Amino acid sequence: MPHKLRKTRKHRGSRTQGWGRIGQHRDAGSRPYRKVGRHKHKWSYIQNVDPNYFNKSGFRSPKALHATVNVLNITKLAELAQAANTTTIDLTAMGYTKLLGTGKIDKALTVIVPACSDAAAKKIEAAGGKIITEETEEAIAEDSGESQ
Repeated sequence: MPHKLRKTRKHRGSRTQGWGRIGQHRDAGSRPYRKVGRHKHKWSYIQNVDPNYFNKSGFRSPKALHATVNVLNITKLAELAQAANTTTIDLTAMGYTKLLGTGKIDKALTVIVPACSDAAAKKIEAAGGKIITEETEEAIAEDSGESQ
């Protein structure tokens, strides 16, 4: 219940209400670690004069999202094999990082690629070909190391 001895009642009519000269307690805001109005009425000042006031600049996306994956479909692979007139195609040297399974292939090819989809692997193996990926190269290296 309010009573008549509160501090605000005590200082009524005293002009400064216990804060000394006028202006000593102004511009402090309710949060001591930042300047008053920077998130409110002085926002345009922040945007125009001091945009780095809050030490943030945009969205930091993960580096994994920036990785470029250069893909090739089986349809184009068959065209490359026909143009090159060879049974071994090194897609890693051509700059491709993944082989995808869209299309048909009827020629037995040996494909060297860092990664491939399951559908692409099945189609190439069904045609009598073989896929050499980084995983299979590591497995071959382990097998040859164990047998020696």
